[in-house]
Amino acid sequence: MSEVPGARVVREEDAFDVPAVAAWLRDHAADPAGLDESPEVRQFTGGASNLTYLLRYPTRDVILRRAPAGTKAKGAHDMRREYVIQSALAPVFPYVAPMVGFCDDASVIGGDFYAMGRIDGLIPRSTWPADVGLAPQQARRLCLNVADVYAELHSIDPARVDPTGKGLAALDRGTGYVRRQVEGWSTRFRNAHTPDNPEFTQAMTWLEAHQPKDVATCVIHNDFKIDNLVLSHDDPTRVVGVLDWEMSTLGDPLMDLGGALAFWIQADDSDELKMTKRVPTDLPGMITREEFVQAYCERMGFDLTPEQWRFYEVFGLFRNAVIAQQIYYRYFHGQTSNEMFALFGPGVQILDRRIAELLT
Repeated sequence: MSEVPGARVVREEDAFDVPAVAAWLRDHAADPAGLDESPEVRQFTGGASNLTYLLRYPTRDVILRRAPAGTKAKGAHDMRREYVIQSALAPVFPYVAPMVGFCDDASVIGGDFYAMGRIDGLIPRSTWPADVGLAPQQARRLCLNVADVYAELHSIDPARVDPTGKGLAALDRGTGYVRRQVEGWSTRFRNAHTPDNPEFTQAMTWLEAHQPKDVATCVIHNDFKIDNLVLSHDDPTRVVGVLDWEMSTLGDPLMDLGGALAFWIQADDSDELKMTKRVPTDLPGMITREEFVQAYCERMGFDLTPEQWRFYEVFGLFRNAVIAQQIYYRYFHGQTSNEMFALFGPGVQILDRRIAELLT
């Protein structure tokens, strides 16, 4: 089998009992075919806060997800929740990896974990792979295909997927998603603020005053950006997988869209804003944020004016600023010595200036 990009030697602090996991999978996997030997294990060092590993068997690859050592499987590290969401979506959303099994027996590796099949394909990172051609017309087609998949996800009826209400539908907290998000992210920012960064008073006040009612309640991904998509090796404009369901829930689709497009840096953005680029959305042929919103709304049947969209765009940028501030807070207070964390402070300032432009 070929090498899998991003898979590295397991860090010592993240190692686990491989024979114990292999034995559990042999006994409990939904499909145990090809799992009768001990796998070679590699670790994906990028991505979300949960730990992700590649288990390579002679005829099969399995992905294992677990919480970092020392944490409990609750909240942001709820393995059962990730597993339930993807299990519920799999029959109706073909971009979810097939689930292999969920383990809540702490005696195996000390905490919950789940395993799933690996979706083979290309995963773009901050820059497009140099060895993969993407002509401008292909780049445009990719963007429109991404909008199609996004709308397909948001069109899923949670009640139809989970008629018992005990799985996916149980995540529904009722109306008021927009309000909860504005209040929650504002509180997180205040708790993480450092005196060397802006206070975002104008942004939080504006969001509080201009929040719309929920437009719908649907399955939202909450981190839907290109580096969480798997593209076909044969056709890099075609999406074959959607990864990282850690923050998925039921909520307002336009809030999800605002969060997603906060990462969408386009070719004509300022040099300063391009410093925050994490995905290759500025390639020749890539559509603009405005064009993406139009394509998505056409597919969803939403009639959204530019002024209405401004709320969701500001929210998405503010949400990114809060995440960056939370990371920088750790560096500012000496909770980490990683110098890379220092870069998040200026990143917060860049986002503050961008929000100010939108509110002018």
